Order: sequence, then C-alpha cells, then structure tokens
Amino acid sequence: MERIFAIGDIHGCLAKLEKMIRMIPFDHENDRLVFIGDYIDRGPDSKGVVDYVITLRHYYEKVICLMGNHEQMLLDFVLHGIGREIYFLNGGDATADSYGYIHEPAGIKIKIPPDHINFFTTLLPFYETDEYIFVHAGLRPGIPLSRQDFDDTIWIRNEFIQSNWDFGKIIIFGHTPARSPLLEFNKIGIDTGAVYGGKLTCIELPSRKIYQV
Repeated sequence: MERIFAIGDIHGCLAKLEKMIRMIPFDHENDRLVFIGDYIDRGPDSKGVVDYVITLRHYYEKVICLMGNHEQMLLDFVLHGIGREIYFLNGGDATADSYGYIHEPAGIKIKIPPDHINFFTTLLPFYETDEYIFVHAGLRPGIPLSRQDFDDTIWIRNEFIQSNWDFGKIIIFGHTPARSPLLEFNKIGIDTGAVYGGKLTCIELPSRKIYQV
C-alpha cells in the first residue's frame, strides 16, 4: 500500500530538512512525498532548501510541492514588483541574503536562478487524494474545493482552524505554527515552528506516525 509522507513548513532550515529526509522510511518507487509549502524566508538557507527540493523532484517521480504564502509573496515582488515592504517584513530579507543581489540601473534585485523561478511558478495550490486534501494554510468551511479562493489556501487561519466543518476528506496543512502537530478528525496541522526553534515535522499517512527533527 502506498504511503504518503507530508512535510511541514521548512523556512530555509536546510539542515533539518536533510536530516528529515534521511530519517523517514520513504520508498521513492512506492510512496509519495508532499511538501506543504513555505520553503523560504526567515531561515538561514532558503536557496539551499529550494535546490534540495528541486533535486528530490528531479530524481523521484512522486514528489508533490505546494505553494505557500511566502512563495507567493516572493513571486509578487520578483515578477510583478509589488509587496516589497510586506515581503521583507516577513523574512524576505533572509531569502535575499541567501540568493544574493543583482545591482541594476532600475534598482537592486534578488539573484534567483531561472530553474528556481520555474519551481516557484509551478507550485500547486492544493493536492487531493482519495482520503486527503493537502493545502498550505487551509480551506474556507462550507465551500467546495473547486470554488476555494486561492488566497484562502495560502493565508487562512482561524476561520479554518477553529472550524469543525467536515470537508469530506482530512485536510493536511501547515502555515500556522504550533508546539506540536494538531490532530483532529477533520484536519491535521504539521507546522511546528522549525524556523522559530521548534521542530520540523513530517507525518506518515495513513498510519499518522509523526517524525520530527
């Protein structure tokens, strides 16, 4: 039976991610690996994390990468020139330091390789299986998956976390850090604040076994 390993918010913590991948019993031929988003910002090595995840996705077919709000903020700034202040206030300075800068007549830009831009632009808003829906932040209760607002999937917090709504499938999410994984009948939260001195969390499904670094 196929297992799914879902990893929570990494935020530039490359050492924890590398240790996690060595720890989990991931069979790349039979199992599936899902990253819940927020690979970058705040931590020391955003570029290294993205390099590492891109390499995993290159060698292993069953690697699913979701969009987080931090990746969207980066794209808004880098591709569209909007939201610079809010991005840098939310840890974008650490990502810029990790990638380095380009000095141009029009100003300073972050030196992001084309393959990394492609990675960011191809991240999925959610991933659905027969039993689970994987999404970065959560879903708005009472709204079908096909009609969910993209901003909600990467930003929503209390309206989702405090809801007992039965979505028909178990929601696996990150975005809102907690000291320990949130395990409820309708949702499982796996952001345990790796970049804030907490642990990086992975959950194995369907067993619900927890791995932490």
